[in-house]
Amino acid sequence: MAGLAFTQGEIDSLLPGVSGFRDGYAKNRAVDLDNAVSPAFYFDPRYPSFPPHKGETKLDLTPVAPFKLDRAKLPWYSVAELAYLIRSKQITSTDLTQFFLERIQKYDPILHCIVTKTEKLALDQAKRADAELSSGKDRGILHGIPYGVKDLLSTEDYPTTWGATPFRDQLISKNATVVEKLEKAGAVLIAKTSMGALAWGDVWFGGTTRNPWDTLSGSSGSSAGSASAVAAGLMPFAIGTETLGSIISPSTICGVTGLRPTFGRVSRAGAMALSWTMDKIGPIARNVEDCALVFSAICGSDGKDPSVQDYPFGFNANRDVKTLKIGYLKGIFSQPYPFREKDSLMLAVLQKAGINLVPLRLPELPYLSPILSAESAAAFDELTRKNLDDRLERQIQNAWPNKFRESRFIPAVEYIQAQRKRTLLIQQMQDSIFSKVDVLLHPSWAGTTLTISNYTGHPCVVIPTGLVRGKPASLSITSRLYREEDALLLANYLQRQTGHHQKYPTFP
Repeated sequence: MAGLAFTQGEIDSLLPGVSGFRDGYAKNRAVDLDNAVSPAFYFDPRYPSFPPHKGETKLDLTPVAPFKLDRAKLPWYSVAELAYLIRSKQITSTDLTQFFLERIQKYDPILHCIVTKTEKLALDQAKRADAELSSGKDRGILHGIPYGVKDLLSTEDYPTTWGATPFRDQLISKNATVVEKLEKAGAVLIAKTSMGALAWGDVWFGGTTRNPWDTLSGSSGSSAGSASAVAAGLMPFAIGTETLGSIISPSTICGVTGLRPTFGRVSRAGAMALSWTMDKIGPIARNVEDCALVFSAICGSDGKDPSVQDYPFGFNANRDVKTLKIGYLKGIFSQPYPFREKDSLMLAVLQKAGINLVPLRLPELPYLSPILSAESAAAFDELTRKNLDDRLERQIQNAWPNKFRESRFIPAVEYIQAQRKRTLLIQQMQDSIFSKVDVLLHPSWAGTTLTISNYTGHPCVVIPTGLVRGKPASLSITSRLYREEDALLLANYLQRQTGHHQKYPTFP
């Protein structure tokens, strides 16, 4: 495993030290470590010459033209449209909340996307929102809007199960920072959404979360329930998390819009830790502007997560997209893959508008697997040691129980070397991509961009691009560190031009 050969004399010399390590490890293992305890270090994706990001923290969204409520369309209205309906007194937050709670009651038995309905809390928050708005206190567009959170974010008075049987009765007495920020914005929490057990896949103790476009198939993961619930019109938006694809993948499968922010943009206080140097929290919604709106409410430091950097976030939906330098991975787009035709049509939209696309190539992806493997195994070391992993839902070779055991064979030296290679990769992404363009267009799944950008911490927006054999396809847009507004701008332009985000599943 170490890639070294020893003489018998060297073995004799190192044996006492190795025995000492073993004894020290045993002492450390006698001390319980809660999942919330992080290592005494944190990841910073900024390269040495990273420039300061100055800008105005302001949202300039597309105005909502006056319209009359059509209850048949109520599951599919955007956040901004729902906010208009509330303020024009065509519906109250309480009525809207009750509508989505009833919709969850009707369709969750088909989709298995909800772990816990927070009905009492939701109705209390909705009544408060109605009272505040009636008295002239307006907290912003999210005030009175129902939403859900992935069930790895802690919520006071409700279980936080992490989708896994060993934790299905777990109560954490504090709200996660993201939940606190959304409550401050006046949003109404209606449900804890399902996730693959310990943030892998779409299988949890309640079954497999389903894709609303094809209820015989899963919704992908691990933000399985958040994407499925938004796609099915059970809530206007939801919070997901991503370590290595868990917002992008289910958003793709379910045909919704997702934003994976820059690493260190959103506090993870109160969130289950899987990988301290890779975990990220972001919104899943109907469209790009909804994602921008929710992101503006949850980003920023809280004094609890030391990885969070305070950079301004301002999004102007009317900014000219031609102010962006746009790159694309020409070689990968030219290869055969399932979404190629849909991606080509999206590229053609930009080319028809006279937008120059700069062909680029990604740096080579080094072997960085020890990072996620070692950190996740450490996060759930006690689960492995006490054989509680036997109670996890998936027991195949390519699932957490076996992966946690495999990770015991990762030498600390190899983990650190992988982190050093990661440092080089961050600089290579800057030199080969983001020194030349502001944003990068790439297939959501084909190629290595999804993996590379998760290790380097870059933000990404995923948008639906239509249907392939009846199921959604998507395109991804990655931007510079802490420049989510650039990826959102291009994504919003494409949505305005194509309207694919306005297609909804019909079920059952």
